[in-house]
Amino acid sequence: MAKGSVMSEKKILPELRSFGIEVRTARADAGLSQQELADKVNVTRSYIAQVESGTTRCRADFAQRLDGALGAEGRLVESWDDLLDSIKTTKYAKHFVKFPKIEASAEALRTYETHVVYGLFQTEDYAAALIKDAEGVAVRMRRQQHVMAEECPKIFVVLEETVLYKGVGSRQIMREQMERLLEVADRDEVHLQVIPLDVHVEEARAPFALAVGRDHRQAAYIVTGTGGETTTDEVQISELNKTFAILQSEALNVRDTRALIRRVIKERWT
Repeated sequence: MAKGSVMSEKKILPELRSFGIEVRTARADAGLSQQELADKVNVTRSYIAQVESGTTRCRADFAQRLDGALGAEGRLVESWDDLLDSIKTTKYAKHFVKFPKIEASAEALRTYETHVVYGLFQTEDYAAALIKDAEGVAVRMRRQQHVMAEECPKIFVVLEETVLYKGVGSRQIMREQMERLLEVADRDEVHLQVIPLDVHVEEARAPFALAVGRDHRQAAYIVTGTGGETTTDEVQISELNKTFAILQSEALNVRDTRALIRRVIKERWT
């Protein structure tokens, strides 16, 4: 299974380095080696090393597991919340700023995309061709690193088939993007489906994303004409869940979706 991306030394955020130091200090206080802590929280030793060095950022539920395993009495959870606030408060467009924090601690994500590849699955070159802003691309790549790490939520994505054919950047960028889709689709946590060109779901009027927390609470991000909005309204979320179920039922299954992507690579982007 593919692992989460790791930042180079020069790109390590100070917030992540600081959190890693706190984890390492708490582990030392508990008298545990990295391997012993890894065994306690059911991850690899290398993942503990990445968290402690600040080269990856764990999810909220993992910070809670670390806190319990090390007897930190909430200190690591509080530190994780502080670093998330400092990283994200000013990095996203105002209409999107609330959702990444919810997304980062979600147990499951459900997303419907109509025009572009899902942001968490985009290559850096594809994102750059869309955003055309270096800082915006960097933010998107960090968001991927945060969510698509070893402790990854279940991710269910439905793409309109037109996304596979719509050129973004060069032919090479598109080929590499399609190959990335195949790569992430092989991950156990990812369930990627494509809606065929001849299928129309009336209820699906715009792209949206749903995040389900470990406490089963849900939030949604809905794309609008002016950008988008994050909501926790139960009626809206209920309707979006129904719509997503319809989309999944009308989409190709995951196996046929992978076969379609391979065919599109060969026929259009090679």
